[in-house]
Amino acid sequence: MTTSTSLLTATDLWNMPGHGEGYELVLGELRPMPPSGQEHSIIGLDLATMLNAFVKSNKLGKITGADGGYILHKAPDTVRAPDIGFVKVDRLPNGKATQKYFPGPPDLAVEIISPHDVYEEVEDKVEEFLEAGTRIVWGINPRRKSITIFRGDNSITALRAADILSGEDVIPGFSLPISEIFA
Repeated sequence: MTTSTSLLTATDLWNMPGHGEGYELVLGELRPMPPSGQEHSIIGLDLATMLNAFVKSNKLGKITGADGGYILHKAPDTVRAPDIGFVKVDRLPNGKATQKYFPGPPDLAVEIISPHDVYEEVEDKVEEFLEAGTRIVWGINPRRKSITIFRGDNSITALRAADILSGEDVIPGFSLPISEIFA
């Protein structure tokens, strides 16, 4: 006997109560995204606030928070929500944010590792972003007070508390001491 499972689409996820809040869609299958802890949330909010202020004042694009979905793959659909996302202004339809999930990857994705995260799943998510076209992924590890930068060209850089985080050519001019992220 065979069982048939129908795959969900980005539209199905959007039409769920709360637009699928608390879930991501990976190749048509729902994946629960449990709430994060306070430390994770504070790091994300602080960094998103600093990034947003810089991006807004320089009219570079839009920053999204942990509930901002990006369609990374179609048929079967994958909708991921990084802890922080950034899309350059020239990729926004008419220079404005979309009402629903963004139809493509963010230019920058930030993933903050939570105590309940499984390392392989975080690694898979980083790889999905990069394969979809995300130019830079910042992997933030609060326990180690470190940031790993993954780039679309397959280069990786590890930063520690004494280093400076740069927006590189994705968010040109943005820089921040790592120590401020974990203050």
